[in-house]
Amino acid sequence: MIKFLDLKGANAQYREEIIQACEKVIDSGWYIHGIECKEFEKEFSKYCGTKYSIGVANGLDALTLTLRAWIELGRISKGDEVIVPANTYIASILAITENQLIPIFVEPDSRTYNIDINKIKKAITRKTKVILPVHLYGQLADMPSIVDIAKQYDLLVLEDSAQAHGASLNSVKAGNWGDASGFSFYPGKNLGALGDAGMVTTNDKELSEAIRSIANYGSCKKYENIYQGVNSRLDEMQAAILRVKLKFLDEEITKRRAIADIYINKIVNPIVRLPVWSQRQQHVFHLFTIQTENRDKFQEYLEKHGIQTLIHYPIAPHKQKAYQEWNSLLLPITESIHRKTLSLPIGPMLESDEIEEVVRIINKF
Repeated sequence: MIKFLDLKGANAQYREEIIQACEKVIDSGWYIHGIECKEFEKEFSKYCGTKYSIGVANGLDALTLTLRAWIELGRISKGDEVIVPANTYIASILAITENQLIPIFVEPDSRTYNIDINKIKKAITRKTKVILPVHLYGQLADMPSIVDIAKQYDLLVLEDSAQAHGASLNSVKAGNWGDASGFSFYPGKNLGALGDAGMVTTNDKELSEAIRSIANYGSCKKYENIYQGVNSRLDEMQAAILRVKLKFLDEEITKRRAIADIYINKIVNPIVRLPVWSQRQQHVFHLFTIQTENRDKFQEYLEKHGIQTLIHYPIAPHKQKAYQEWNSLLLPITESIHRKTLSLPIGPMLESDEIEEVVRIINKF
């Protein structure tokens, strides 16, 4: 079986360095907000080009805490509207509703899967305060246009960079376009921990301090609480592991792009609609997602021939039971994408013969 993603193999490459990093943490006797977390925050800021990084427990918290901090700082209010792509993982929406803000679903571009720039302005009302673009599957959204719209209408921009570590456009990386950005280091991500972990990046000192306080029980000084905070801190052990893996991130992105090039150039079956992007550095291929009309039959065929695939995502957020109030919304492009997409193997552990086998089997269908 050609695995969709061989996580065990991917981490085994760095086994010795990871073990040494973990032993260092164990021997230090300091397990929360220690040296490893502080150093990883510095290194990730340098990588993204931002002034500040704040380690948190996971990617959802990164988005949720940023919106919460803007509320606490008086920059937005509960009941305000947040423009968000309808085609996304539900976490993007959960962060909005958790803060009693209103998601305004905007259809994506069917070619790139990212938010359709031409539809953003039409969604703006007097209650709109934030645009939350999602760099879906690893492709940076059209951030120059989004930033221009945000400036024109005096809106905040919160990037959902959970799948796009290292993606860049015009030499500016994901996480350094908006007023803030949320990252996930879930194990399956291009930069994945060995458990849950997340990060907020920003160039706003006041915002960084507010997020750090809220995430630490609302405290910036021990036993003094200025917010009704939560506990969402990047684990010291995960930070140590991520420091090891960050050194190899660009190398792994290069491998993913090489696999994507083979798929793009060699998959010629007309039933398959391949992804589209404008600049090479814009996409880091966390996922290589195709579209096909007869997805279930196609997926069964690939499974039968030893190729594991996954569906990202079978049900759109506005069709989930959790959001019954929006179940009647008609978003045909989003619904079509969620009905047709299938993600092919693209992990860095794929061998050349496995990649060629995926292509061969697809072209025979």
